[in-house]
Amino acid sequence: MGRPRTPLLDRERITTTALQLVDESGDFSVPQIARRLGVQTGSVYHHVDGRDGIVELLRERVASVIETATLDLEPWDTAVEAWARSYRAAFAAHPRTIPLLMTSPVRAPRVLDQYERAVTRLLDAGFEPAGIMALITALENLVLGSALDLAAPETMWELPDRAATPHLAAALAAAGGHRADRAFEVGLAALMKHARTLSGIHGSLRPPNFPVPPVT
Repeated sequence: MGRPRTPLLDRERITTTALQLVDESGDFSVPQIARRLGVQTGSVYHHVDGRDGIVELLRERVASVIETATLDLEPWDTAVEAWARSYRAAFAAHPRTIPLLMTSPVRAPRVLDQYERAVTRLLDAGFEPAGIMALITALENLVLGSALDLAAPETMWELPDRAATPHLAAALAAAGGHRADRAFEVGLAALMKHARTLSGIHGSLRPPNFPVPPVT
């Protein structure tokens, strides 16, 4: 019997299957992937660097739809906001990957390259290196938390006795729909206001794209 024209196993199929399992149950195992693909567990290991390798493939797959071109927009704050929105949309499509990916270090080269672009953009905008990762981490906390919130029920507070919590009941009634989207906009506006303040402080010390003279 000749070899099949389409390989039974490759990294793309392994990643797709792992993502399906995570979307369904929140986790995966290598034996589960093998069973679903109809191959031996050892065959999967021939293509990936164990479970950790598959986690990084998942990270690359989910992050691949983030529009990195947003980081080229002008001015810098428009770029960061657009990147945050695209980042949120990418993970909102696969919210169950978030707990899995957030408990392991980022190693995927394509994902690291995206962070490199984000850091470079902030450096060019005049931010000091010491504060950049705190800002990016805060942005990620907002983005990923909101992506999880999008998967939650629209109604998160059930009041069996509205008279017992009248102010909460009134606030919920006044809130309207799209709870997760509204909350994201509040958080993003606050974060960007803080970032613009930092940019103004540091920008007065080091204009964007202006080289720092050597200390003599």
